[in-house]
Amino acid sequence: MRAIDIIARKRDGEALTREEINWFIDAYTRGSLPDYQASALLMAIFLRGMTREETVNLTVAMAQSGDVLDLSDIIPYSVDKHSSGGVGDKTTLVVLPLVASCGVPVAKMSGRGLGFSGGTIDKLESISGYRVNLTNEEFRQLVRENGIVLTGQSADLAPADGKLYALRDVTATVPCLPLIASSIMSKKIAAGANGIVLDVKVGCGAFMTNLDDARALAQIMVEIGVDAGRDMIAVLSDMNQPLGCAVGNALEMAEAIECLHGDGPEDFREHCLQVAGYMLRLAGQGERWMDAGEVRAYLEQQLDNREGLKVLRKMVVGQGGDARQVDDPSLLPQARIVHAFTAARSGFVQQVAADLIGEASFDLGAGREKKGDPVDLAVGLKVHKKVGDRIEAGQTLVTVYANDEKKVPGCLSRLEEAIEVGDQIVDPLPLFYDTLYG
Repeated sequence: MRAIDIIARKRDGEALTREEINWFIDAYTRGSLPDYQASALLMAIFLRGMTREETVNLTVAMAQSGDVLDLSDIIPYSVDKHSSGGVGDKTTLVVLPLVASCGVPVAKMSGRGLGFSGGTIDKLESISGYRVNLTNEEFRQLVRENGIVLTGQSADLAPADGKLYALRDVTATVPCLPLIASSIMSKKIAAGANGIVLDVKVGCGAFMTNLDDARALAQIMVEIGVDAGRDMIAVLSDMNQPLGCAVGNALEMAEAIECLHGDGPEDFREHCLQVAGYMLRLAGQGERWMDAGEVRAYLEQQLDNREGLKVLRKMVVGQGGDARQVDDPSLLPQARIVHAFTAARSGFVQQVAADLIGEASFDLGAGREKKGDPVDLAVGLKVHKKVGDRIEAGQTLVTVYANDEKKVPGCLSRLEEAIEVGDQIVDPLPLFYDTLYG
């Protein structure tokens, strides 16, 4: 085969065969094809699209470009979750311990964040000593012993995706549904999951800003999973305002611990219960965990009895972290400067723009612009009000946590733009818009 022929066929709108896709991905991953030919194929896909069969074949080829995790000797049925990311989205930190407390083992590899704030791994590193780089044997041993492990993504997991994403980032081919879907799903399939719950965010603080695009992305990913032999559920959830209150790494870790105590913001608690419920339904496989009411009641009990918290503590200890910070979140990294952003007038909250809240947190140092950039684990925001809330003049809307006084004015300026207060009564935003089943 020749790369130029494959590029030309896609340029002309033809469907590529599985053999052509496999050959191209294998050759590029091994380094025998130059970036300019891979870039040309990406642009052809961006302009011409891909069929469902092509997208599945691309996903599987990327998944098989490196290690494919097999935990079937430890976990007969492995269930995983993926979030498309959002402001204040610390759901994994609650959902995984909660699901594991119900007797369903979970083994997850997560990434670091780019943009507004850190990823799940950055948030976990707020805990002193927590190890995110584990050998395969350590990974398997922790699953076997504790029923839970949450670590950084292996460099050998879907390496083709990493190479192609770097190209997409600099060739204006990122916003392409087949490429987005195959990027996400290749890592999930390579991680060995039998059942996958997708949490696809939609709104101003999400990659997909409108519901139709988010639904289309979710549908493609569900179809990929089904065609690859996985059980799939996807939810479309709101990201027009932050999820929960905390935005920032240690702050979000503390809020997750608060939720596992049976407390925490109501929207965040509800979101975690819904996602955990879907994971249990997949793990039940037609036997246990199928009655939605029973699942919900049991999960609430596990939260309120702090069984999920016990599992989180076990996970932290198993991966070398300081369990005292789980017992007492005030021992997590703390910012030196605390500033209250208050309401200039009374009224009803019309808007809490998630993207601008995220940028305000980023301005304080909570996120990174490119891989390798440091993040300040202590800084961030607590957003105390939601769309539709009644507030009074002088009331604290946001608490700012900073370590550099010079960064506070810019953050406050962002907050003034992000939060709108008016006289009109507005309805609260929904948590979820739709659920798709595979």
